[in-house]
Amino acid sequence: MFHILVVEDDRDLRELFCRTLQKNQYQPYPAKDADEALEILDKEYIDLIVTDIIMPGTDGFTFVKELRECRIETPVLIITAKGELSDKKKGFTVGADDYMVKPIHLDEMLLRIQALLRRSKSISEKKLTYFHTTLEYQTWTVTDDNGSQILPQKEFLLLYKLLSYPGQIFTRQQILDDIWGIEDYVDSHTLDVHMSRLRERFKHNRDFRIETIRGLGYRAVQYEKK
Repeated sequence: MFHILVVEDDRDLRELFCRTLQKNQYQPYPAKDADEALEILDKEYIDLIVTDIIMPGTDGFTFVKELRECRIETPVLIITAKGELSDKKKGFTVGADDYMVKPIHLDEMLLRIQALLRRSKSISEKKLTYFHTTLEYQTWTVTDDNGSQILPQKEFLLLYKLLSYPGQIFTRQQILDDIWGIEDYVDSHTLDVHMSRLRERFKHNRDFRIETIRGLGYRAVQYEKK
C-alpha cells in the first residue's frame, strides 16, 4: 500500500482528500502545515506528497524547495487555488512534479497520483530485466542477445514503462503524461515517432515486441516465434 502525505490547512478538504485516498487503497497521512508534514516525514516512509501552497507558516513553495535542497526526491503534487501561469512555473521550478488548480475533480487527482507513482517506481528501481533483455536506468542502456545500445532518454523511458508492465495497455495520454509530463506539451505524432524508432531498434529482439492497440494505445508483449 502506498503512503501519501496530505498537507492542507483546510480541515474539510484535508479530510476529503484522505477519505478519497483511503477508499482507493492508499494510506493517507494528514498534516495541517509544513511543520507537521516534516514531523511525519521524519517518522514514516512516504511515497508521494500532496500539498497546498497557501497555508500558515511555511508556504508550499518553500516547503517543496526545502525538500529538494535536502535531497528528498519524493514525488510532489501541488493542489492550490493559485492558478496563474507564473505560480505554476514557480511550482515546477522549486521541484514539484505536478500541479492542479482548485477546484479539482477527485478522479483526476487519483489519475495524476497513479501516474506519478508509476514514474517514481520506474526511477527508483534503476534496473529492469525481461527474459534476456536488461535495461539500466542510470545509463539508459539496453542489453540483449544482439548487444548493448544507449537509447535517447525518452525512448528509454518509453521502453522501461512498457516492459515494467508487460501485457498492460497504456493509452496514448497516459504515456504522454508519464513520460513527457504536464509541463512539456507534445502532440501524439511525437509518440508515434518514438514508438517507430523503438520498433526499428529492437526488430531482432527475441524477448518482446511492441503492439499498437487500435483506438486504445500501446503495450509490450512476449515475442512469439512463428
